[in-house]
Amino acid sequence: MSTPVFIDIAVPEQTSELRSYLKSLGAEICEENSESGILTDLKNVVEASTICWKEIQTDGEVEMLFNGIISLILMVPPEGVESLGTLFCEKIVKATTSEKRLGVRVKLLSNLFYGLPDVAPLRYTVYCAMLKLAGQGDLSLVPTDLNMVKEWISQWNISSQKTQHMLRILYDALVEGKMSEQATAVMIELLGTYTEDNASQARDDAHKCIVTCLADPSTYLMDHLLSLKPVKFLEGELIHDLLSIFVSGKLSQYQQFYKNNTDFVNSLGLSHDQNMRKMRLLTFMQMAENKKEIEFSIIQEEMQLSSEQVEEFIIDVLRTKAVRARIDQIQKKVVVISTTHRTFTKHHWQVLRSALTEWQETLKGIEGNFTSLSALQAQVPS
Repeated sequence: MSTPVFIDIAVPEQTSELRSYLKSLGAEICEENSESGILTDLKNVVEASTICWKEIQTDGEVEMLFNGIISLILMVPPEGVESLGTLFCEKIVKATTSEKRLGVRVKLLSNLFYGLPDVAPLRYTVYCAMLKLAGQGDLSLVPTDLNMVKEWISQWNISSQKTQHMLRILYDALVEGKMSEQATAVMIELLGTYTEDNASQARDDAHKCIVTCLADPSTYLMDHLLSLKPVKFLEGELIHDLLSIFVSGKLSQYQQFYKNNTDFVNSLGLSHDQNMRKMRLLTFMQMAENKKEIEFSIIQEEMQLSSEQVEEFIIDVLRTKAVRARIDQIQKKVVVISTTHRTFTKHHWQVLRSALTEWQETLKGIEGNFTSLSALQAQVPS
């Protein structure tokens, strides 16, 4: 039996056709529309639609049926569409299907999402459902750009609690999809939504954010986390102490912390070997801030490496591009060209401002010279 397509007939007739078709598949639903109105009828249809995943074998027929339901949902007045759309999302998310059909379910939610007006609050519910599903499989099926998400949040005019809930779901999906850099940005945005009054409520989120940053092999600069109110709330706890070491401590400090709190570090799911690698790099970055030439012997001592491991370590550092330098193998030293600062303090901002001001004055001087030259050329007879 092919799935009927409902075109150019009244909504009650479309609903009746859907009820009849679902009944033919074995769904427990009356073929006749109820007297309560279109909203009740469509809710009955959505409730019964779960049978389609079992009884309809081809994805094309499934999509055709559900797209028919979606087209009817989009006709429902604003006061009723919220509850109906939420029910539809719940049924799609909870549907029992093969992994192969995960993409079809995300596509259906996407059709509803983009069918709704840009400012429709229901889009929030649909987007959260899309993230939950796509997070189980292919996250590329759902837009996750943080700037776009922030624009949507503004359009939907949702509460801070809903904003935090959505960002939390987005974060979990990105972590599941191994998109750690994006996940970190989302978590920082989430933590930024808390104030001093409710920072204590974000304890788990702050904890997650710290662990994610520490575990991410490409994240080295973490001083900005310390200014977040939920992270400040963790001061005095081991997780905050560990973060502080990664922000401004040395390798030896981490080793002492690990020795004293081995079980705690392991409970976070962090790799001690990876932590050691990151702390060696961070310690070297700090050395490079203060020295333009660093001897191999000092690197060997500070990083606790064997003489054979020093050059390999330096090459590893240069691959990260956190430090630009050249290796002088003859004199057994590293010549630092530039380095990324581990912490960006008020002093660093002042230095940057001074440099930009000087650059601005230089450009003004060049512009003045060009103006004078142009004036002189204009005076020369042709």
